[in-house]
Order: sequence, then C-alpha cells, then structure tokens
Amino acid sequence: MASERITLQLPGGRELSLSSPNRVVFPEAGITKHELAEYLLTVEVPFLRANGHRPVSLERFPDTVDGDSFFSKNPPKGTPDYVDQVMCTYNSGRRHPQVVLGEIAAAVWAVQMNTVVFHPWASLASDTDNPVELRIDLDPQPGTDFADAAAVAPVLREVLREAELEPWLKTSGNRGLHVFCPIEPTHEFLDVRHAVIAAGRELERRMPDRVTTNWWKEERGERIFVDFNQANRDRTMAGAYSPRALPGATVATPITWDELADGVDPTAFTVRTVPERLADSGDPWEGLQDSPGRIDTLLEWWQRDLEAGLGELPFPPEFPKMPGEPPRVQPSRAKKD
Repeated sequence: MASERITLQLPGGRELSLSSPNRVVFPEAGITKHELAEYLLTVEVPFLRANGHRPVSLERFPDTVDGDSFFSKNPPKGTPDYVDQVMCTYNSGRRHPQVVLGEIAAAVWAVQMNTVVFHPWASLASDTDNPVELRIDLDPQPGTDFADAAAVAPVLREVLREAELEPWLKTSGNRGLHVFCPIEPTHEFLDVRHAVIAAGRELERRMPDRVTTNWWKEERGERIFVDFNQANRDRTMAGAYSPRALPGATVATPITWDELADGVDPTAFTVRTVPERLADSGDPWEGLQDSPGRIDTLLEWWQRDLEAGLGELPFPPEFPKMPGEPPRVQPSRAKKD
C-alpha cells in the first residue's frame, strides 16, 4: 500500500511531497511530521538567518524522538538541487560535502528526511575554516539546572565585554544556555577554541564555586561546566529555532538579557509557542551579525595563561592528538578496579 502523502507549497513556487504527514514525531506533545514542516515555514526568516548558508548536520529520527536517531552530513542520493552543499575538511583530514540550507525549502526537505534537530557549524559555507561566531556552552552538571546557568551568564557577559565582544543568548532547548559572540572570520577553529578556554578560565576565576572548566566529570562537582570542546571544528550545537528531540518539543530559542534576568522558563519555548512569540516580539537575534568583534584580547589572555603554566585542555578522543595536550581519558579518568 502506498504511503499517505501531501504536497506542500513552498516559497519560490516550489512544491514538496511530504510522506506520512500524520506520523507523530513527538508522542507526548502529539506533534506530527506535517506540523514540524509547517513550523519551519512559519519561522523561515529567523531560522535561515541563524542556520542558513553554512554547513549543517541533520539529526534524523526514522520513528519518533523516543526512538533511535542518527546524524546525516553528506547530502544523500536523490537530494534535490535546491539543497546546497559545500566541501568541508575535518580534523582527521578527511574531506566530504556537507548539507547547506540556502532556502527554507531545503529545511522542509530535511523534515521529509525525518530531521528533527539542525546542528549548524560556526562558520559559513563561503569560508568553512574560519568561524563567524564564538560559542560558549554553559552546561549544567548533576545537582545544577537552568537557573544555575542563568546566574552564571551575566558574569560571563562582563568577561566577554571586557574582551571587547558582545554576547547574545539562547536557550539550548534543554537545561543549558548558549552564549554567542559574533566575530570576524579571521581565525580558524583552534584559535577560537583557545579564546573560549581563555574566557572560561577567567569566568572560573571569578566564580570558582559555581563554574568549572574541568573536562573530567568527577572533578566538576555541582557547578556549571564551560564546555570548551563545543568550539572544535565539526562540533555543533542545536541551532537557533531548531526543535530539540525532547518530549515537550522544546526549541533552542534566542532570548534577551532582560528576559534572562526576569527568570525565563526554557520549557515554555516549543514548536507550538515560538511562532506566536516571534509574531509578538520579533527575533532577539535579528542584529546579531551587524557588528562582529575580534578575539584578539581573548587570545592575549590565552597566551598569558600559557606563560603562567596553564596549558592545553583535552580534546575529545576521536580528535587527532594536539601539541601540548595532556593525556586523554575522556570524559572521566576514574579507573576501574
């Protein structure tokens, strides 16, 4: 029996055949594949502003968000010509093409391919090696939650402003907070990672009881972890306005600093509520790329810390060994009996 299909009318006069439109993707929320596609059409402008024209990894769920998933990077066979691609070099030295979303039709096609979460790179397709964003992931550890990350973020804002960068906020769609700074694409990923480490160490100095840069889990304690390895090449976060694969269909949502101070609830931002939020309040990230900064000051802090004896921090195990890196046992160095 042929599967149920509907035809979606997309911007630019395009049409897309959506199979199984009534398949429930989020069982708890009752959100279907069709509703997910319509969500992306509704948030087209801010979604593409944040995620378009850059390499993106697609997190795909053949059944529901409660089931198995896999990441798709290469454009699969039969990808329509309106889905762009760019050749990317990975830390292993491998090169292969990666999906690029140049228009909203490409994102809806990704939903047809069972994509739920969009993971954009920090660099653009025009220059994949040099990020246009410095991204800091404030990751709550066991015993902490979103409120703890929210308490740390204003101090991080002070640190970044001292480094002549302007920080912007979004919820992770889960328990964490993501702080983004637009930067000029003048440095490659390793330099940007070092800039993130420098900012994280400075934040840790100011809030040692609440913040940690310890890679080893058993040394983090009940503190917010500054996940510096999210700044690596080919490491991505859920993009702004991307749904998350969580029961409530939460969305990684840009917010203002005033909203954070007022006690924002990240679970309130969902596939069903974000379109109305945008219609009422607009996109807090509309001007994010208007005045990019530079990471020169953070790199000076990195060099200062190196000279003070603070060396490189561990990379994920699948990354090539880097000069000056300590021995790897990731993410815990606890030994079994």
